[in-house]
Amino acid sequence: MKQLLIFGNRYQQDDASTVLSLLAHLRERGLEVAVEHEYLNFLYQGKDADVASFQTDHVPPADMALSLGGDGTFLTTVMWVARQGMPILGINVGHLGYLTAGRLADGNELIDDVLAGNYRIEERTMLEVSCDAAHIEHPWALNEIAVLRHDTSSMLDMETRLRSHELTTYRGDGLIVSTPTGSTAYNLSVGGPILEPTTSCLVLSPISPHSLTMRPLVVRDDSEITIRTHSRATHYEVSIDGEVTLCPTGSTLTVARAPYCARVVQRQGNNFASTLRQKLLWGTDRR
Repeated sequence: MKQLLIFGNRYQQDDASTVLSLLAHLRERGLEVAVEHEYLNFLYQGKDADVASFQTDHVPPADMALSLGGDGTFLTTVMWVARQGMPILGINVGHLGYLTAGRLADGNELIDDVLAGNYRIEERTMLEVSCDAAHIEHPWALNEIAVLRHDTSSMLDMETRLRSHELTTYRGDGLIVSTPTGSTAYNLSVGGPILEPTTSCLVLSPISPHSLTMRPLVVRDDSEITIRTHSRATHYEVSIDGEVTLCPTGSTLTVARAPYCARVVQRQGNNFASTLRQKLLWGTDRR
């Protein structure tokens, strides 16, 4: 690895000095480093920086992207580089950091592990969504696509088809289509199952369903899902990894597996079971 792009969280001022130390370590190890323009300004507070920068509308090629922040920063990094097939290494500068490979305090050690080849790349399913009546600027998601109410307390009626076959009409506050990676995010909060991140499936999880027969459903990840939404409001919301687009009531969404994956860098010692225990306190006895 020679070239590294850096994306970061501009809300963690207390950690800026530690990040600068990490940047110095990267350069000492002979890496060519470029930092996203706004993040570079944040780190150096307007002072001259002897570090290359780039704009997100023109992301240069590199061997790897480094995401410095929490899960939100990681998802934003995915949005900018996943289409290029660029591996993404997450270092947690936030709170939970479920998607990250390690903590900022261990950043130098983590980088050294990667340079020594002590890592693996997991390919994670992503979703792509389109609307027949609205343009969606960034239609790709690593975690989930969610259909949500907008400006009303009335239920949504969501006529849903699975691989062109009628499935059901979900009635409630919304519907989540989640990837395995996103199963521990919004999906989990509404009672959906936790999936191992590299499995080949998706989850449909209703939000506050109006019927006891509406339960989360696991389907193959090659399944095309169409959702036609009706509401008393003129529009409903489509949340794509937290980025919201308004679509007109009566329009149809098509959700399918994206033509590329997110390539997530993991340390060799990291595994699904230990992540559940350490970050979700899986099975912890609090007595």
